[in-house]
Amino acid sequence: MRLLVTGANGQVGWELARSLMPLGEVIALDRSRCDLSRPETLAALVADLAPDVIVNAAAYTAVDKAESEEALATTINGSAPGELARAAKAAGALLVHYSTDYVFDGSKTGPYTEDDPVAPVNAYGRSKLAGEVAIRESGCDHLILRTTWVFAARGGNFVRTMLRLGAEREQLRVVADQHGAPTWARNIADATAHIVAHAQRERRDGAFASGIFNLTSAGDTSWHGFAEAIFVAARSSRPEIALQIAHVEPIPAAAYPTPAARPANSRLAADRLAARFGIAMPHWQDALRRCVEELAR
Repeated sequence: MRLLVTGANGQVGWELARSLMPLGEVIALDRSRCDLSRPETLAALVADLAPDVIVNAAAYTAVDKAESEEALATTINGSAPGELARAAKAAGALLVHYSTDYVFDGSKTGPYTEDDPVAPVNAYGRSKLAGEVAIRESGCDHLILRTTWVFAARGGNFVRTMLRLGAEREQLRVVADQHGAPTWARNIADATAHIVAHAQRERRDGAFASGIFNLTSAGDTSWHGFAEAIFVAARSSRPEIALQIAHVEPIPAAAYPTPAARPANSRLAADRLAARFGIAMPHWQDALRRCVEELAR
């Protein structure tokens, strides 16, 4: 099996190169070789590489900046996945694509299912929804995996930001009225490998159906709860990290205005993923402890 991974230097893309290796030949491309801001180049790239599976881990992820760069965000998150999907169909390949809780407005009281109405509240969410629509309309074999609050031991993310700030400051103010499931990039990559293997068996047996699946850690918390857990994990498993933080104050989102609105509820129900692929994702706190343990010194 030949697997093409885009976004090789990203949090999930970097992990995918390892997780997918047991399945076959992995061709992991960064932006220098696969630039989603130039969708017109993607069809020829896919035709040349002739993959059996395309895993699109590349994306425009600067949520606030997208408010002033919505055209670019939509090109990368919307138009480019559509081109990849059409190229996948021409090559007879499976496309796996990552989407986000930001396609919802966050007004639901319980966890969102894959079939709940979408209503993004910011440019980033609109761009990611455009990608979902383009993929579905292409007619290719596809799996869209919606995830939330991705963190890793590398790259720019909430865990690394909190550890940096916690080493510099004694107090922090963190939003406490937005809820979701922090999800480790490694768990996403490992689950993706299982999903790809399962889906390829289904395709060989003529039993495959394209669809959208929620892929997040078990459990949920607020950004404030996440921050406090990060410091607890660091102090227990990485005592050499010199933390100055003594107090994390919970604040409402209204007290921390940002260019892009965020959904208050980012919780996603994972029942469909478990039923189809037999996957039970680890609890976010367990994943956080493992991630903090593996942080480079």
